[in-house]
Amino acid sequence: MDDTNKPLAPWTASRSAKEKNIVQRAVTALLDQLAPEAAVSVSWFADAGKDAPLGELHVIVWKGVVSRRGRAAIPEGAKVVKELVLRPIESPLDDCVWRAVDGTEFDTAALAARCIALLEEQI
Repeated sequence: MDDTNKPLAPWTASRSAKEKNIVQRAVTALLDQLAPEAAVSVSWFADAGKDAPLGELHVIVWKGVVSRRGRAAIPEGAKVVKELVLRPIESPLDDCVWRAVDGTEFDTAALAARCIALLEEQI
């Protein structure tokens, strides 16, 4: 689903409840598939601003150990290995299509598979 020449769909400031629910279901499905993994952070910003009226998803893959609150800091700490910033785009399907800043497009299952592949590269 990599189509870097495809223009972004024009969004209006007001999106329908159905579209917002489709995006929310896609975020939930992605989190459900990634939940067993430990070296990934997924942040969903539902109100990312007028440039992203349906929100923005940030996926960060880490390598190393994160210090927990109340424990001594680990000198090396964790480092960001890969970061994906994605926005939902208009799709005729009942699922959400995500477009990364580099133009790569994923459906929710393909995005989860990509995140898992990034994690496996670190193992």
